[in-house]
Amino acid sequence: MSSPEEPTLQETGRKRGLWRPELGLALVVLGLGVFVVVGTLDVSAAASRLGPGPRFFPMLVGGAMILIGLFYVADVLRGGRGDPEESEDVDAEAPADWRGVGLVSGVFLAFTAVLDVLGWIIAASLLFFGLSLALGAEHKVRAALIAVVLAVSTYLTFVEGLGVTLPAGLLSGVI
Repeated sequence: MSSPEEPTLQETGRKRGLWRPELGLALVVLGLGVFVVVGTLDVSAAASRLGPGPRFFPMLVGGAMILIGLFYVADVLRGGRGDPEESEDVDAEAPADWRGVGLVSGVFLAFTAVLDVLGWIIAASLLFFGLSLALGAEHKVRAALIAVVLAVSTYLTFVEGLGVTLPAGLLSGVI
């Protein structure tokens, strides 16, 4: 018998048993962390004397994902469960926004298609601008300016700060 504060099995709509959606998500996080770490081991670049090399951040992110995934799996196996959607400011009954999903997916696919030809700065500017429009930006000029600033700043961060080579594309003689 459950206490008055604790919802019953019928109220929560959850089945008893080991396999639950929370466990699936926990295993996905854990698996992605392992995938990132294993993939990073194939990177064959020397560490920089001036700072972390190209393996540092992927290993940091992958290690954090593994740690979080392990804690999440342990929590789920001990009975933890996800909070219901009632605390979110979303309509759980609303249909999925497939138009938005399609637009965002199309922008990412277009980015991957033009990255080598146009280079990071131009392709990333188009990516950030396209995503802002797909997600409903109302001020297009401001979105375009922010997109260019983000593209240039990420380029400088990776190329100058971390020593990672990004495609220059059309701007190869300029940058």
